[in-house]
Amino acid sequence: AGDGAPEGSVLVTELQTAGRGRLGRTWTAPPRSGLMFSMLLRPRVPVPMLGWAPLLTGVAVATAVRRMTAWSQEGERFLGEGGDAAVDARLKWPNDLVAGERKLAGILAEKIDDGLVVGVGLNVGLRESELPVDTATSLAIEGAPLSDRAPLLRAVLREFATWYREWTALGGDPESSGLRTAYKDLCATLGRRVRVELPGEERLTGTARDVDGSGRLVVAGTDGDRVVAAGDVVHVR
Repeated sequence: AGDGAPEGSVLVTELQTAGRGRLGRTWTAPPRSGLMFSMLLRPRVPVPMLGWAPLLTGVAVATAVRRMTAWSQEGERFLGEGGDAAVDARLKWPNDLVAGERKLAGILAEKIDDGLVVGVGLNVGLRESELPVDTATSLAIEGAPLSDRAPLLRAVLREFATWYREWTALGGDPESSGLRTAYKDLCATLGRRVRVELPGEERLTGTARDVDGSGRLVVAGTDGDRVVAAGDVVHVR
């Protein structure tokens, strides 16, 4: 990115040995166990709208997973068609893809000069014994018929390109592009009782009520609504 690589560059790896997640957390992944890739973007949108980039990525990944793990009308699984999703992939604000309460993928965006690098790590073929934590899952564990990750990667990139072109063409507006509506439709956090771990060891508990026009989570607590721009969210059962 710093050397002027073009927008739309995509780097895919088969083996992750030094992944960096939110809050500087590290993670690894066995060879050929998932989709691990980064995209270089140079969005010409107002700076306050850049927070929608990882949320847009989440919409693209969730939509592609749902489409590529669908049931046919005859009840047989297949790839790349319509039907009911075999994996009910949902979004957990701000940057996780989940199936039920278990994490399928993480998304992280980092700004570099005038560029934005968005990284995605999606568990595809991991077995239960290979999971890093018991709160994680994979498409294989969820019953998805995926042996070839290449079609899934292409599906994610196609979905992303469609949303990204529309969003940037409209100046990063999440309303007119339909992005905010799409995100809220897929968001498993909304309507849930949540606990948000905020910077400075502060904790906020309440009901996730909305995702606002800047992509922030609106939490209804005992003292009224509070807007959260960043934090670790726990879905409280």
